[in-house]
Amino acid sequence: MHSPLQAQLVQWLVAPGATVATGDVLVILEAMKMEHEIRANQPGRVGELYFQAGEAVAEGEVLGVLVPLAEDASRPEALAAHTPSAPFSKGRADLQKLQERLAFTQDAARPEAVAKRHALGLRTARENIADLCDPDSFVEYGALAVAAQSRRRSSDDLMRNTPADGMVTGIGCVNGQRVVVMAYDFTVLAGTQGMRNHQKTDRMLGVALQNHLPVVLLAEGGGGRPGDVDVAIVAGLNLATFASFARLNGRVPVVGVVAGRCFAGNAALLGCCDVIIATRGSNIGMGGPAMVEGGGLGVFKPEQIGPSDVQHNNGVIDVLVDNEAQAVAAARHYLSFFQGAAASWQAPDAQALRHVVPENRLRVYDTRAAMQGIADEGSLLMLRTGFGVGIHTALARVAGHPVGLLANNPLHLGGAIDADAADKAARFMQLCNAHGLPMVSLVDTPGFMVGPDTEATAQVRHVSRLFVVAAHLRVPLLSVVLRKGYGLGAMAMTGGGFHETLATVAWPTGEFGGMGLEGAVRLGYRKELEAVPEGPEREALFEQLLAQQYDNGSAINMAATLEIDAVIDPATTREWLVAGLQAGRVKPVDGTLAIDTW
Repeated sequence: MHSPLQAQLVQWLVAPGATVATGDVLVILEAMKMEHEIRANQPGRVGELYFQAGEAVAEGEVLGVLVPLAEDASRPEALAAHTPSAPFSKGRADLQKLQERLAFTQDAARPEAVAKRHALGLRTARENIADLCDPDSFVEYGALAVAAQSRRRSSDDLMRNTPADGMVTGIGCVNGQRVVVMAYDFTVLAGTQGMRNHQKTDRMLGVALQNHLPVVLLAEGGGGRPGDVDVAIVAGLNLATFASFARLNGRVPVVGVVAGRCFAGNAALLGCCDVIIATRGSNIGMGGPAMVEGGGLGVFKPEQIGPSDVQHNNGVIDVLVDNEAQAVAAARHYLSFFQGAAASWQAPDAQALRHVVPENRLRVYDTRAAMQGIADEGSLLMLRTGFGVGIHTALARVAGHPVGLLANNPLHLGGAIDADAADKAARFMQLCNAHGLPMVSLVDTPGFMVGPDTEATAQVRHVSRLFVVAAHLRVPLLSVVLRKGYGLGAMAMTGGGFHETLATVAWPTGEFGGMGLEGAVRLGYRKELEAVPEGPEREALFEQLLAQQYDNGSAINMAATLEIDAVIDPATTREWLVAGLQAGRVKPVDGTLAIDTW
């Protein structure tokens, strides 16, 4: 038996004459205040020992004699004792201590808080994370943190009642790909933002940014927490959390999910998210009841501040759902569009697209039918449906390829683009551009909305966002004119002009003009019309001139003059789009790609 290093002999665990098995510990040596086990490398009988406890030995020096024996089959337990699982099967004290400590972080340790949560029809933070992440994929960061209140509460109290400092953070898999997950725990100090959960947040945001990981924030909570007294601070306005969260904008997908109440600091983080998914029972506001009352603005109940119907209609909420299970499912669906092409998909009935646009050009219809007819079955995810209803926005897949879909809505203002619709569409274009999603625009608009009331909404600035955002697109844009393609509005829907796209095609129902046909006739042929007596004769002339303009601006004539690329059978729309998606390329990022919060 040789010493593998220069050391001091601490203890012999065997005596001369003892029989040992391979792996048995023979002697303990100490070097640099660390103990080293010297084990038998074969079965044998211990002979003479040359050193005693306390004596120094040199590297390579003979410690004693081990006489080899045949493998002793009567001692299998000696061999088993040295398998990796053996220390755990015996019950290590350090592991037991860790397991006991971690138990306090689980929902099972606080049955009353969990029961109260369930009584409200809500789930715990850990239940939502378990539903969001693929099975057994979530690894938690910062689980052992407690509230920074040791100067006013006992360590046992903090361990039992402020687990994870009210925020569960970590990395899990969603649809097989890694995602950073952060969930405020409303059962712990009302999901407020404490010193240590800010530290946890900062840590996770750094991991997300450095490794380009999407982030899901379950944001329910009451904002800043004044009771953390372990650090001497006055206002805490030097926090890096909000700036760090904002730096994720345009770099990685960021999803906010809310059920229950989300106020103040929690709402500020939520407002930085690319998309907000909320339940009908949620309330979102920059200040809760206490802050509102403290500002002398009245006394309100929490449910009176920022209810979901208000926040959905004003555009704060992108996806409104009934409950947390649906919210989590929507988050998984949303993230899937930024996780690559789908391996399998089901195409809708292509023939149905032939019947989307009525033959009567004055008859309104729902362009969402065209969106459904273009998207793979079950892939369509409508966004911001309560706001800017003049333009529909959605994420979808076409033959497995993730895309962003825009469509004018003839059911609202005849498809004219107002300020809200323009804002909605421009921000959606930024979202797709930042994260590399090709876009498909379904056009049916008489142009930008006009009139005194409209101009009072700052229409000039709002609709011009569409041109500015389109000028910075790095993703392919494909446009299909379903019916009306008039004026600046149609140009804005096609990236700023019909030739700014990868392809601009039209269905046979397409009609075009520098402005709406009716307006073009009344303006361009005013003298001719005024020369005819008012009444049936003038109306007949108007209809005649209108028919001429309509024929002149038909899709076929537009294609013949090369102002659009083709007129297609609606049933072949997906084929055109697939060809474009395969041909188009997403350009590399050139600078920061910000997504406006509005």
